[in-house]
Amino acid sequence: MRAGRDCPLDYRLPRDAFAGEPLFDCQSLYVVGGLYGNRQALAALEQRLGAEPGARVVFNGDAHWFDRDPVIFQAIEQGLGGHLALRGNVESELGRAHDSGAGCGCAYPMTVDDGVVERSNAIQLELKQTVQGLPGMAARLAARPSTALVSVGGQRVAISHGDEHSLAGWNCAREALAEPGRQRQLDDWLAANRLRVLATSHTCTAVALNLRQGALINNGAAGLPNFAGGRYGLLSRIATTAHPAALYRCQREALFIEALPLHYAHDAFLADFDRQWPTASPAAQSYRPRILGAGAEQPQRALLAGFSLCQGLCALEALDR
Repeated sequence: MRAGRDCPLDYRLPRDAFAGEPLFDCQSLYVVGGLYGNRQALAALEQRLGAEPGARVVFNGDAHWFDRDPVIFQAIEQGLGGHLALRGNVESELGRAHDSGAGCGCAYPMTVDDGVVERSNAIQLELKQTVQGLPGMAARLAARPSTALVSVGGQRVAISHGDEHSLAGWNCAREALAEPGRQRQLDDWLAANRLRVLATSHTCTAVALNLRQGALINNGAAGLPNFAGGRYGLLSRIATTAHPAALYRCQREALFIEALPLHYAHDAFLADFDRQWPTASPAAQSYRPRILGAGAEQPQRALLAGFSLCQGLCALEALDR
């Protein structure tokens, strides 16, 4: 097995993972992927939830990544309490009693540079040391489910970290979803499982696609900037009402599927990051430019089909703050 390139067989999702009854029904759901140990983003999420009583939250993996400080790691865990938390590849590998050989478990495609892969494996090793110093933490992470099936306004919503087949699958990456054959495959899968939405993350790149049978939304990262000049993360929101702060959305009958900006305390997060990951560290080399908003993408790049940028005040709020 090539560390960081391949994933273990136990990452494969059961064929009936989304065939049962939903865990709960709600009117508003937030799916939070790629928090990456950003405690300021977690605090911003709690503020947003305070303004929307009754909203439910599912953390769909990789809640940890930059939090090598055990105090911050535990603060993230405390913040997940009371919400449904799934395993991403980060938690899956941190929770193992024995090394699987998968490194970070990201299963990076060959289009990703070897240096990125090596640095991700190094970050995972640092985090593993943090977890080993926290009694019972590995078992806690390992016990988390890999998927969730919930209902929003009576509509079935599937939640996975990677794609519909693998915890670390890349078939919900933007490049894969741009292919017509892949779109037909996903649409058929949504229909066969009576699903209206599949919410994912993992690829760290936002993408949204509305198909004939249902929609796919990948929030990129809640704990990192996703677009040029932006210093905010992204949340996926699926609800029976539209949110005025949405960056982009689609509507399927009575269901709104949206990406919302998550404006966290940037300077405080950067200070946390720099303290834990100095200049020569693998995380600083891979992620610090992105934290500073160095990405070149505009939000419209995330929209493959059927989603639209919000016009007027909601878009201005998202882009100008």
